[in-house]
This record gives sequence, C-alpha cells and structure tokens, in this order.
Amino acid sequence: MFTIFTNYSGELAALGTSLCWTVTALAFEYAAKRIGSLALNILRLFVALIIFMTINLVLHGQAIPLDAGATVWFWLTLSGLVGFVFGDIFLFQSYIDIGARTAQIIFVSSPLITALLGFLFLGERIGPRGIIGMLVVVSAIAWVILGKAKDKPQEMPENGERKPHHHRIRGTLFAFFGALGQSGGLILSKIGAPHYDPLRATEIRVIAGFLGFLVMAAVLGKLAEPVRAIANRPALKALSLGAFFGPFLGVSLGLFAVQRANTGIAATLMGLTPILIVFPSVILYKEKLTLREVLGALFAVLGLTLLFLS
Repeated sequence: MFTIFTNYSGELAALGTSLCWTVTALAFEYAAKRIGSLALNILRLFVALIIFMTINLVLHGQAIPLDAGATVWFWLTLSGLVGFVFGDIFLFQSYIDIGARTAQIIFVSSPLITALLGFLFLGERIGPRGIIGMLVVVSAIAWVILGKAKDKPQEMPENGERKPHHHRIRGTLFAFFGALGQSGGLILSKIGAPHYDPLRATEIRVIAGFLGFLVMAAVLGKLAEPVRAIANRPALKALSLGAFFGPFLGVSLGLFAVQRANTGIAATLMGLTPILIVFPSVILYKEKLTLREVLGALFAVLGLTLLFLS
C-alpha cells in the first residue's frame, strides 16, 4: 500500500488537485455571489498568503522565500499575475454569470490551451492523437454550451430575477479567458521554476496575485469593497474554505504533480473537476442534472486523455 504513495505520488497529487478545485469552485461561487469577484480575490489570496507564510516559516524558517533568486521571482511573479489576476478575475465573474458547474466545463479547455501554448512557445509537438483530443474537447464544450438553453431552463438567481442573455454570453467568454490565464500561468511557472519547492513557488505567485488585485482595486476606486466584505460572515467562511483548498493546497499539489509525474497524465487527472463537480452542485444548489452536461463533461475529459497521452 505504501508503494502506491511513493511510486505514484505525482498522480495522486494531480487527483488531489481536482478534488481541491471542486471544493474551491463551489465555495467561491457561493462567496462571489455575495461579495463580488474583486473582493473575493483579494480576501482569498490574503487568507492563502497567511497560510503560506505560517507554513513556510515553520518548514523553512522564512515567512517569505527571499532567497529564491531574482530569476525565479521574476517568472513566478509574472506567472502569478497572469494566472491569478488575469485568469481568476474572469473565472470568478463567470461563476456569477453562469454558475460554477457550467464554468468548469468550459474551463476544462485549459489543458488544451496549455498544449497550444507549449507548441507555440516551447516547441512541444502535438501528435495525431493529440489533435483528435483537441477536436473532442472543443466539440464537447461547444455541444454543452449550445444545448444549455434547450436542455435546461435558465437558472434563477437568489433575488428571483433571470440573468440577461448578455450575461450568459459574457460568462461563457470570461470562463475561456480564465482558462487562458490558467494556461499562461502554468507555462510561465514551468519556464521560471521547474524544480523549485512547490509551497514556496506558489507563495511567490500568491504574493504577486494579491498585490496585483490591490492595484486593480485602487485604480477602480474599490479598495473599500474587501473591507466591507469582511462583515459578510457566510461569505468569509466560504472564501476561507476555498482559499485553503485552492490557492494553498490545490495550486501547490498541482505544481508538485507536474514535477513528480508525466505532465500529460498529471494534466489529465487535474482535468477531472467538471466530472467531480456535477453531483455536489446538484446536492448543494439543487441544480437540475442533464444528460447533455454529463456526457459533455465525460467527452471533454476523454479528449484531454487523448491530448496528453498522445
């Protein structure tokens, strides 16, 4: 039994990442609808940063990894800005517009985008099976999106007002932008710190993301939003839960998985969130489960398997 953990530590970490992202997506959807995506991002990264500083102080004697070197700091800072600020501000707004379950089905295109970016910027080749995988993923996502209005009634938010059509279009587009940010952040982190300690590397990314969101809030004149959001106890509990399983545990496990396992296998396992999120969202949010969404998620993950195991 112990050999499973030693021989397949990367694969198990990748599976753990999917589980973490499932919890995170549901928790952040709950919080974002109550305090907004900007306040959510600032507070969840602040909570994650406190966790990182405490853990790294105990493990490494440094609350902040100042000895990482300028090159590592540069690439991981850039990775944090692209992955957290650019990617997540769009992803969490999509949670508000179209819901976490639908957004995560679209977000499953992130490994596909990663493969394309790897081909363009890192010279990674994509074989025939990978091309077929791309077509399967894109077709599955398009099938779910195009059939959503026909297969299920439009979701009613808590205030009883239906979401305008342009919000659904915006949410779909923003979910793709979130996938693009996730992919860009991964490529940049692989360039700058392929072997650096996952916890310390993720802390640098979190610092960059936190500061980036603070600058954004200052420019938009919304620095008071996260302060007001602290008074919302239910949202604060949800974002704290999401911060632990997302920016802290999930992202760290993801970096560990890429370092310890074959990248394709790890990415495939990390792409299981659309499958894992279906049943909790049905139970927690009483969402109607459709055959189209289940099959779309299954075919999307099948496409990822073809893509990364090619």
